Amino acid sequence: QVQLVESGGGLVQAGGSLRLSCAASKSITSISYMSWYRQAPGKQRELVATVASGGNTNYGASVKGRFTISRDNALNTVYLQMNSLKPEDTAIYYCNAYQLRAWGATHDYWGQGTQVTVSS
Repeated sequence: QVQLVESGGGLVQAGGSLRLSCAASKSITSISYMSWYRQAPGKQRELVATVASGGNTNYGASVKGRFTISRDNALNTVYLQMNSLKPEDTAIYYCNAYQLRAWGATHDYWGQGTQVTVSS
């Protein structure tokens, strides 16, 4: 079992920056994918960014070039650096860990979420 705790959310003005952190209770070196998702009121949850165990990253089209996902394996923490924030970035941001075992078992873990509000 892996517990995930997000932090770093808050209220910022458009054009500002914010860094989110996701602390895991266990080592993340063997986690297949660490990801950030977000969900705005009345909308579906969407993928923001993903980093694979091998280091490959992927970003949603709406945040590409503005957000950067990274991880510190020594601290069991994944980060989301958000720059040039827009009002449409306002949402609850969730950390996700997707674990794939060699014998075929998969596990999906979610944090409690952290609120990000961007004012115009």
